[in-house]
Amino acid sequence: MRTLIAALLLPGAQGFYLPGVNPYSFSEGEGVKLKVNKMTSQKTLLPVDYYRLPFCQPEGGPKMDHENLGEFLAGDRIESSPYRINMKVDMFCEQLCITNLGRGEQKGVSPNKMVRAIRKNYHNNWIVDNIPAASKVEDEATVTTRYWQGFPVGFIASDTMKAYVHNHVNIEIQYHSVETEPDKARVVRFTIEPFSIKHDFEASADDDDDAEEGTVKPYKVADIQNPIESCNPKISKKEHTRYEMVYARGREPQPASGRVLFTYDVTWTENKALHWASRWDVYLSMDNAIPAKVHWLSIANSLVIVIVLSAMIAAILVRNLRRDFNRYNRLATDEEKAEDMEEFGWKLVHADVFRPPSFSPLLMSVCCGTGAQLLCMAILTILFSAMGFLSPSNRGALIMAQLLLYVLMGSVAGYVTSRLYKTFKGKSWQKATACVAFGFPGITFALFLVMNVVALSQGSSDAVPPLTMFILLFLWFGISTPLVFFGAYFGYKQEAIEFPVNTSSIPRQIPDQPWFMGLPFTLAVGGILPFGACFVELYFILASVWMDQYYYVFAFLLLVFAILVITAAEITVLFNYFQLCGENYHWWWRSFSTGGSTGLYVFLYSFVYFKQLEANSLATYVLYFGYMGLASLGLFLMTGFVGVTTCLIFNKTIFGSIKID
Repeated sequence: MRTLIAALLLPGAQGFYLPGVNPYSFSEGEGVKLKVNKMTSQKTLLPVDYYRLPFCQPEGGPKMDHENLGEFLAGDRIESSPYRINMKVDMFCEQLCITNLGRGEQKGVSPNKMVRAIRKNYHNNWIVDNIPAASKVEDEATVTTRYWQGFPVGFIASDTMKAYVHNHVNIEIQYHSVETEPDKARVVRFTIEPFSIKHDFEASADDDDDAEEGTVKPYKVADIQNPIESCNPKISKKEHTRYEMVYARGREPQPASGRVLFTYDVTWTENKALHWASRWDVYLSMDNAIPAKVHWLSIANSLVIVIVLSAMIAAILVRNLRRDFNRYNRLATDEEKAEDMEEFGWKLVHADVFRPPSFSPLLMSVCCGTGAQLLCMAILTILFSAMGFLSPSNRGALIMAQLLLYVLMGSVAGYVTSRLYKTFKGKSWQKATACVAFGFPGITFALFLVMNVVALSQGSSDAVPPLTMFILLFLWFGISTPLVFFGAYFGYKQEAIEFPVNTSSIPRQIPDQPWFMGLPFTLAVGGILPFGACFVELYFILASVWMDQYYYVFAFLLLVFAILVITAAEITVLFNYFQLCGENYHWWWRSFSTGGSTGLYVFLYSFVYFKQLEANSLATYVLYFGYMGLASLGLFLMTGFVGVTTCLIFNKTIFGSIKID
């Protein structure tokens, strides 16, 4: 980011990012590695390893890339591939291998792995020089290129409803010559155009005709009996595979069964306008599929909500508080004393307003401590992302940043919990500290274990290896827990929070409250305004999580997150004032629930969003609603802490501004 102000004003600081790797320059003819990543599906939400299907494998078997913790947690499994690509060397219908996809589709017979993957709408995700493959789709009239979600494994024919596999790909790579090294070039764009071509072929003599399903004979050369123009060795002038060749009269697609020949073209094109530093721009903007105007309108909508809410608070609170201060602080006349005018309003609860919560002060302290930890983690993550430090070219960086910042913010959780618990005159400080150290992380880890079992049962790459699980446990018990106790030590050393008024020994009786001050109404109204301020950005964030789209407008997100926090704080203070005017001093839990009710709306919205995913399996339901429930709980704790903190400051301010007899 050029400057922090620029990042806040520009849409995601487009055209600028801090790369995760240094640029690599290729010499002409030098090998360029094509790597394969997990296959993803919007129907199952469970990524699977590429070589779980009987695709062609490299000699010696696929080799796993060195992956970081974030990549493992995201389900990435980057491996080598058998595709042979050399810089600036075009290839025409290069044969890869022959593989047996298994039995054909028949009624009453279980389909093979490839057919099941195609029917579940799985997509391949390939990588060249650390940039993902864009997908090109062509028909008679249009050519569409999409820069997210990879390209489909195959397709279902609309007439026969049978599955066909994409056994040919056009690999189109653009390069930019290096100014300082004219004989070298850098990869700046990578596009895949998949085709399904039924090759009638005769394998070479050493081919195993009795190959079983899933077996692969790498680098097989076959004689194609019905070659298209690009695959015909008798044609002297070579041409790359085109749409017209594949869909010419008499040509048929390749069914996803039996013995299949896999082929590919490689096309190199120089792009003088696109530089290496800007090659990710089209991915981050998704080729302007979502214009920046949408985000600006979202922010304008959020600002309108904030302005209206602020005006309401100014009209109600400021005017009423000024009147209250004048009434409470002026000297009573002899006539008023004689009439012994009865006081009313929030001043009556001055001896009870700072009484500890009636229900579990320990739980209140733990929830606030966890909310403070999550809030600090969220602010720092969004801030670093808006500044450009978390580049998408460094896969897994965002997840790692969130995880490490959460662990390091354990000291904040310990400090806030201990300070509040001491203010509530709690005695079980070891129990409170242990609860904040193991409470929310324990819930998260238990849910994570359940999701891991579900992923294992489905054979998904989302399943975390044992070593990664050990690293997570080390971060929890070895770093986060000691930091929680470290923060709690300093919190207990501090003096308790001082209040401007004393608390009586006998609680005051609370009069009957009107219906609109009940918990259901405050939860409903308290959450809808903050949710309305952020739901547009929430839609795009969910699309990036569940639909494999890119989200990199963190500057917009920083503004929306600030608006969310301000809105939650304002609506909580407003309800807190009404509650105190009704002589109800049980505001601790009410302010926490009112502020946190945004999380309830997010969870309810997840049911609406789920309809877009076309999911139909129990594992998908468990995965989606498990993680959305956890995210909503985190948001509930975060905005709940904002509500409690704001109301505590507000109450201290107004009760410190009046004279108490």
